[in-house]
Amino acid sequence: MSKTIHILNGPNLNLLGKRQPEIYGTDTLDDVRTLCAEIAHEAKFKVELFQSNYEGAIVDQIHEAREKACAIVINAGAYTHTSVAILDALNTFEGPVFEVHISNVYKREAFRHHSFISGRADGVLAGFGIEGYGLAVRRVISLLAKD
Repeated sequence: MSKTIHILNGPNLNLLGKRQPEIYGTDTLDDVRTLCAEIAHEAKFKVELFQSNYEGAIVDQIHEAREKACAIVINAGAYTHTSVAILDALNTFEGPVFEVHISNVYKREAFRHHSFISGRADGVLAGFGIEGYGLAVRRVISLLAKD
């Protein structure tokens, strides 16, 4: 079994730490990578972090994860609320999937309250800042350690 967790990030997350820090905080995507890598390393897992502003590139990464990853942690950004393509791709992945949102989407605009990804996700973390990624990685490790 692969011990690699793919952490996928959607549009505008490349600007994490710079874009709307009052909503998303000042942590960067590099901080997400460091946090998750440290947690994974303790349990002899590794992480691969990917970010794209393009829906098709995220779908391609999910397809790649089918062969290379034991789990997916995904913050699809705005695609969470719009992308049936990402949902369909996630439905082809056999391992655990965790959906992460840095902000509490339920305290924001109504259109953010619906997630296509939640229908496939084994868990959803919203409003924990980047720590949500770390919690998702910990949960993946906990689930897979039982196997």
